[in-house]
Formats: sequence, structure tokens, C-alpha cells
Amino acid sequence: MSKIKLLSIAVLLLLLANIGLVTFLVLNKPPHMPPPRMGMNEQEPKRIIIEKLHFNENQIAQYESLIDEHKQKMQLLTDNFKQTKNNLYNTLADDNDVTKDSLINQLAVLQSKIESTHYNHFIAIKKICLPNQLANFNELSKELSTFFSPDKKNRNQPQD
Repeated sequence: MSKIKLLSIAVLLLLLANIGLVTFLVLNKPPHMPPPRMGMNEQEPKRIIIEKLHFNENQIAQYESLIDEHKQKMQLLTDNFKQTKNNLYNTLADDNDVTKDSLINQLAVLQSKIESTHYNHFIAIKKICLPNQLANFNELSKELSTFFSPDKKNRNQPQD
């Protein structure tokens, strides 16, 4: 067999392999995957809670009132947390361990208040549920921690 004939067969086999590979990839596309979630928008948890608990109009009004109250509390706590954190990092210049330790303790107390505020918010939501909605609330409570997890751009900030 001549070198030209052998080379032609090799090129033809490579061409067929490429055509087969392209056909396989086109016909066996993976299913469309949505982009990874970076965090929910502000209305998403509200919509999910209303839908999963099957709130009526009166309950929705009560829930929106609870949300407003929760946002006010969280804004104060978040502002205080940010200021305390800023004060902590300002101590890097003067090496004052007593101030540093005090500020770290304040941050721990504030973080505890933030979590308590979130928890109490959901206790208040539970109180507006009707008896037939409590099973839905209990099921929803297993998912609540994922609703407010920080996204990448706000990783170090408390969430409301």
C-alpha cells in the first residue's frame, strides 16, 4: 500500500471521527441548566411564603405589616453591626486589645440579636397562620434558612 493511499485513509478516518463527534454532541446536548442563584430578590421570599402558606387577603395584609416592622428592626441592627465592625477594624492602628475584645463581643451580641429578630419574625408569621396552614408552615420552616443566606457580594453583611 502506498504512502498516499495510507495517508488518504487516515485523513478520511479522522474526518469521519470528527463528523461523528460533532453529531454526537449536537444530538446529546445536556438539558438547559439555569444560571446558579446568587441570592433572591427582595420580593422572592415574600411571594414564596404567601404561596406556600396559602394566605388569604387579610393574612397578606398582616404579613406585609410584619415585613415592614421586621425591616425597620433589621435596618437598625444592620447599621449598628456595620458601625461596630468599622470601629473594630479601626483598632488595628492602635493595637488596643481591650477595645478590640469589647468590639468583638458587641458584634457577637448584635449577631445574636439579628438571628433572634429573624426567628421572632417567623414566630409572628406562624401566629397569623390558620390551623389548617400550620402543616404548610412546618414544612416551610425546613427551607427558611436558605431564603436569607448571603449572596457573594454581601457575604459579610447580615441579611434581613
